[in-house]
Amino acid sequence: MPSNSVATVGDNCIDRYLPLRQSTVGGNAVNVAVHLSRLGLHAAYFGAVGDDADGLRVLAALRDNGVDAGQVHVRKGLTAYTDIDVGKDGERIIGFEEFGVCAGYRPDGDELAVLRGMRHVHIGWLDDGGAVKQALAAAGTDVSQDLSVTSPVAGRRAEGLAIAFASAGPSLAEGEALAARLLAEGARVAVVTCGSAGSVASDGRSLARMNARPIAVVDTLGAGDTFIAGFLAARLDGQELEACLRSGRDLAAPTCGHLGGFPQAPGMLT
Repeated sequence: MPSNSVATVGDNCIDRYLPLRQSTVGGNAVNVAVHLSRLGLHAAYFGAVGDDADGLRVLAALRDNGVDAGQVHVRKGLTAYTDIDVGKDGERIIGFEEFGVCAGYRPDGDELAVLRGMRHVHIGWLDDGGAVKQALAAAGTDVSQDLSVTSPVAGRRAEGLAIAFASAGPSLAEGEALAARLLAEGARVAVVTCGSAGSVASDGRSLARMNARPIAVVDTLGAGDTFIAGFLAARLDGQELEACLRSGRDLAAPTCGHLGGFPQAPGMLT
């Protein structure tokens, strides 16, 4: 892989919009990888899919969006899925989650060696007790993680993270308090999205705030993942915190205008 490659590790799923009888490919790690690739970075995804039609669908979506899927495990069993109801203003309501072969997925030793050489690694949902984060941080690899989706087994703590992402209620004050806690836990940069109130980021020396962009909402699913990709791309480009927040915001806003975490043709539920 090119020396400036980035990678995401963890979850993938089929998001099933029950009232609409439609479905999309998603998952935090997949959505972030797709958007990083669409922004022109060489992005690889590390995770596991089932040996079923949904697994083939996830792999096709990754490859169609230029994501390197060569490290994906195809395992006998079920590809993860999430059942979703849709509330007012397009807000998602998660009814049921089946993690399928994602549960228990771990990168093996050879894959960890590849990840250690990445310019940046982002971790989504991963029920490994924080082992991958700790191994990569100990090797000096820049790691980010969405602590709002990560498995509770991992403790949802920010130690070892170059960038800790999280979400808070619609209050910048609440976001700033959460960012301060993440920095105290050991994150070098803390980024908190606050819904309609906007977002905040801090490295302990400076604090940046960004308002949200008004947009007609179809579906909010994946908007936070898109924000992460926009922030990471700008940060890897050397931009300051405020510019990184703006990049995340501006990339995420259009995601609210369609189903799923990235542009795709929805499938029909039978």
